Amino acid sequence: MKIGVPAEIKADEYRVGMTPASVREAVHHGHQVFVQSNAGYTIGLVNEDYARAGATITADAVETFASAELIVKVKEPLPQEVALLNENHILFTYLHLAPAPELTRSLLDSGCVAIAYETVTGAHGSLPLLAPMSEVAGRMSVQAGAHCLEIEQGGRGMLLGGVPGTLPAKVVVLGGGVVGTNAARVALGMEADVTILDVSLPRLAELDIHFAPALNTLFSTVDAVHQMVSTADLVVGAVLVPGSSAPRLISEAMVRDMKKGSVIVDVAIDQGGCVETARATTHSDPTYVVHDVVHYCVANMPGAVARTSTFALNNATLPFTLAIANKGVKAALTDDEHLLNGLNVARGKLTYQAVAAATQLPYTPAVQAFT
Repeated sequence: MKIGVPAEIKADEYRVGMTPASVREAVHHGHQVFVQSNAGYTIGLVNEDYARAGATITADAVETFASAELIVKVKEPLPQEVALLNENHILFTYLHLAPAPELTRSLLDSGCVAIAYETVTGAHGSLPLLAPMSEVAGRMSVQAGAHCLEIEQGGRGMLLGGVPGTLPAKVVVLGGGVVGTNAARVALGMEADVTILDVSLPRLAELDIHFAPALNTLFSTVDAVHQMVSTADLVVGAVLVPGSSAPRLISEAMVRDMKKGSVIVDVAIDQGGCVETARATTHSDPTYVVHDVVHYCVANMPGAVARTSTFALNNATLPFTLAIANKGVKAALTDDEHLLNGLNVARGKLTYQAVAAATQLPYTPAVQAFT
């Protein structure tokens, strides 16, 4: 199969869909790989590295898309990229379509097959292609939040862990999944006072056993969220409903009740955000203030550590990329129910129910997509 790896064009996005090692693996399996010139340059993956791995270097996105059947990206395509897609393309990338009805319609109109990293499943309901970036974002959320708590950034002027004789900052994490667990791990390592809220008692029990007495756990209700958020110095929004829009757990009224200079890091912003006052920001302009509360809502947080993120993502995506290339998309989806769960769009049909519900578009079950 012919595989295309375009340069990412979203603002402040420097990750790349395939590393030279991944390209070499694909070439070893008999496939052709077309990598756009300088696609990985910013993170030290230069054209010569890709050429040595067996890739053909293309001049631009137009040539890359035109040369390939399978397009492997990182972020959702922007309008100028969607314009390059057609019914002969398979798009494999993060899509996050639930809060993006226009993109959804454009992909349907293109006739392509689009498989979303974030809805590919694994054993026991896991999300193996989302997990690596969730790990990165969870750890970064506390790093970013600690920085935002500084006076110069508009924060309360608190050191997350305090020093002897002073109280540490109160960190509240909404959601005990991969993002929340990694956020808690870093916050605890910085000696903050950390509480995780979740609606799953079994998950809270797991977290309690894992982190022992250092972590506070609390069953999530509207009252509990309001109470904890109003006393927090740093709130990390780490909730996820696979493939769907994030639930709005923090209302504007709750934000208004927060302490002056406190900080919200809404990691769920890729799925629309879990805070009513949240709107997507960029790495070059990451924060804004509402009701004296600093909001950090960068939509592609792992892009700030793009080299680490690229290698972590490739470790997870490569087996699926090879399965699609080796078998063809129809056979690969038929043979693997977990990959089939990643199918969002198939030649004019919307095949992910949560996206259909969020965008109010007609839904076709994935198993019927190619019939």
